[in-house]
Amino acid sequence: MNLLLAEVAQAAQRLADAGVPSPRFDAEELAAYIHGVKRGELHSVADSEFDARYWEAIARREAREPLQHITGRAFFRYLELRVGPGVFVPRPETESVVGWAIDAVRAMDVAEPLIVDLCTGSGAIALALAQEVPRSRVHAVELSEDALDYARANVEGSKVDLCQGNALTAFPELNGQVDLVISNPPYIPLTEWEHVAPEARDHDPELALFSGEDGLDTIRGIERTAHRLLRPGGVVVIEHADSQGGQVPWIFKEDAGWADAADHPDLNNRPRFTSARKALP
Repeated sequence: MNLLLAEVAQAAQRLADAGVPSPRFDAEELAAYIHGVKRGELHSVADSEFDARYWEAIARREAREPLQHITGRAFFRYLELRVGPGVFVPRPETESVVGWAIDAVRAMDVAEPLIVDLCTGSGAIALALAQEVPRSRVHAVELSEDALDYARANVEGSKVDLCQGNALTAFPELNGQVDLVISNPPYIPLTEWEHVAPEARDHDPELALFSGEDGLDTIRGIERTAHRLLRPGGVVVIEHADSQGGQVPWIFKEDAGWADAADHPDLNNRPRFTSARKALP
């Protein structure tokens, strides 16, 4: 075993002792980042090339600073995104939400689907949809100036139309025309603050995490925004906490103009997002 692999093994144990959920992966990812190689190439780093900055990075992760803040990058579906303090780090769970949305859009008989991403954060969702549904027209909105800086950098050169604003009042010029509204909004109840993982609680912006006593305040607002934006038959898909499974579909009521409201599981078979269709007249 070369020096770097031995150090990675020690680092993984340190991270495990600190309660980091994926200690081996994080130890390897930091080693690859510091040494400028891929994780599968760690064995190729000569002992003389070992960089002591690795242990500085491990100490930061040991203190529960997010891996993505240390590396400045996050991977989401087929994307590599710039992230850091001030923007919500996209999670793997959201990839299944986007996958469902892509399938829903592809199933529509629409030549150039019109898509709106509310609370875009880093721009991950909007950019993934623009990339994987090439003929789509994607609009995204973010309230936070800090997050918007990252989103601007990430969507630069893409066809995503990005603006700053309130998700609940955004894009009035698109009323009644949108095929898909998608959002990963804040949904953590204020009462759950102390139970949130340190990586999120201490580093993700509160604006992207918490939304009222039951966590559903923003989702209730997005329900009305989605109904305003969507054409009849258009679809909304919105992420929520697994503990909120069964609650969110009830927000998209038939008497409020919705049909087919339902929860969907993530890769761990936990309820992760709700979809609904704007009822036909």
